[in-house]
Amino acid sequence: MTPEIEAFMGGLHDDGVTDPKVLDVMARVPREQFVEPQLAHRAYDNLPLPIACEQTISQPSIVGLMTQELGLDSRMKVLEVGAGSGYQTAILASLCRRVYALERHETLVEQARARLASLDISNVILAHGDGSEGWPLHAPFDRILVAAAAEDPPQPLLDQLKVGGVMILPIGEEGSLQQLIKVTRGVKEFTYVELIPVRFVPLLNGSQ
Repeated sequence: MTPEIEAFMGGLHDDGVTDPKVLDVMARVPREQFVEPQLAHRAYDNLPLPIACEQTISQPSIVGLMTQELGLDSRMKVLEVGAGSGYQTAILASLCRRVYALERHETLVEQARARLASLDISNVILAHGDGSEGWPLHAPFDRILVAAAAEDPPQPLLDQLKVGGVMILPIGEEGSLQQLIKVTRGVKEFTYVELIPVRFVPLLNGSQ
């Protein structure tokens, strides 16, 4: 492990990412391949960075914390809403059976697909579409991760979560401080736990 990656891992741990499986995967997935080439030298800084289509790649500590809160195992089927550059997708794919990833920007889908293929990640089905509607064809899901903020958890995503399943998503308005929440589906009701304050791009209907 290079000194840069060792420092990266130490920073993640200090920020609360303590699950050994998550840390191991984040040490192995080359984040520099998921950022714009001119920003590769900042890939391991704990910062969100701009990507195509006026979107961002989330800061590593947020990626790690969201992944950790999902509590993944190798048998699970995961829906990711907002694949972006494909970095979070690659992390999820290393920890579960299959990832169904949706992205509303076709340019980002093409770029993420190429990056995942270059890393021989084959357990991802990535599609261009409206993530707020989920992916009914492949539902229900053991876990759902949403990388864009809604004012309330979208009902289609709640409906597509298995009983006992967990969804992690930011809640709040664009431009204001949002809350990352953990939703767990019980037999008769959903439970909600607030995790940390965050800032994400808004979850928009439709695709481009």
